[in-house]
Amino acid sequence: MPVRSAGQVEAGGMKRIAIAGVGLIGASFALALRQAGFRGELVGISSPRSIETGIKVGAISRGVALEEAAATADLIYLSQPIEAIVRTLSVLGPIARKDCLITDAGSTKTTIVETANRYVRMAQFLGGHPMAGKESRGAETADPDLFAGRPYVLTPTASAGDTGEFRQWLERIGARVIEMKPREHDETVAFTSHLPQLLSTALAATLANKEDGHISEVFGPGLIDMTRLALSAPEVWMSVLRTNRPAVNEALSAYAAMLAELQNKLNDDNLEQVFSVASTFSRQLRKKPFTGSTSG
Repeated sequence: MPVRSAGQVEAGGMKRIAIAGVGLIGASFALALRQAGFRGELVGISSPRSIETGIKVGAISRGVALEEAAATADLIYLSQPIEAIVRTLSVLGPIARKDCLITDAGSTKTTIVETANRYVRMAQFLGGHPMAGKESRGAETADPDLFAGRPYVLTPTASAGDTGEFRQWLERIGARVIEMKPREHDETVAFTSHLPQLLSTALAATLANKEDGHISEVFGPGLIDMTRLALSAPEVWMSVLRTNRPAVNEALSAYAAMLAELQNKLNDDNLEQVFSVASTFSRQLRKKPFTGSTSG
């Protein structure tokens, strides 16, 4: 699809966008839109501190109440923790105006989409999940290039309606749009996002509990790489894991089975095949255009 000029895209109707949750993702999305040529108004729904920081970094122009956004915004972007998104939808859904598109950036989709189907009355809803992020939080760490080259999963339902203009903006900010069903998304990210987080956390916790004074002195860059995700905010991940327990349990079971296999093969000096399979997959993964240092 050819990219139209900023003026042509805006002619489609989006003049005001409200960001609910002006943190890393929400502020980065706003900055990315500005960088891509959006000339409308960007406002925020968040805590006073987040609003102040969002204004300071140039992501939004002012803060508004949820009720004002529901009555005036063309797009409402929910970039809060998952359980906060669910609460917001229960209030926003019944009052959002007919021409408004509500979308979210939550890391799990089934619970959010089911909530939207229950509460969104006149407006349209489109579930979404940008596979991008950092260990740090807050608008002060926002990056307009955060979504560039990264997968951006959409989970459209029958109520989504015409979402072409929003999709065009996703393309303009450099995201790679992928469509999935909500449950399919949750089962996939349990392996590709939630499992890596838990493995990094488990490794860091294991080392923290080991009584060896040299652990924090004798290590290489591999340990830094492996424990990077353990820096993530626990309150964010509690919300993610609570809304994807069955799929995460399946992922953990699969990994536990592989660890058991590794232990058995270690005793038999027969690890070459596992190393070979893992190495091939890792090389293929690094050929993907969106592979980078951010987490999703």
